[in-house]
Amino acid sequence: MNKSELIEAIAEEADVPKAQAGRVLDALTSVVGGALAEGEQVSMVGFGTFMVRERPARSGRNPRTGESIQIAASKTPSFKAGKALKDRVN
Repeated sequence: MNKSELIEAIAEEADVPKAQAGRVLDALTSVVGGALAEGEQVSMVGFGTFMVRERPARSGRNPRTGESIQIAASKTPSFKAGKALKDRVN
């Protein structure tokens, strides 16, 4: 499912126009992204939790040359599914 299909599904489920569903989806992604950028977690009971995880620095290999390189530490967004979502999928 891509973004336009998701907007269409939200519009049908909530019985709202597609334009309004699109604005709501854009607002949701903006708010979640902003919270993650500030280091906060976003929890939605029954759905899951969005969080930022830290990846430590590590060594790797350049696949082209085989040379050993150092990969810097970084932060990455992560999602942990809630129990209700896991149960629905299984």
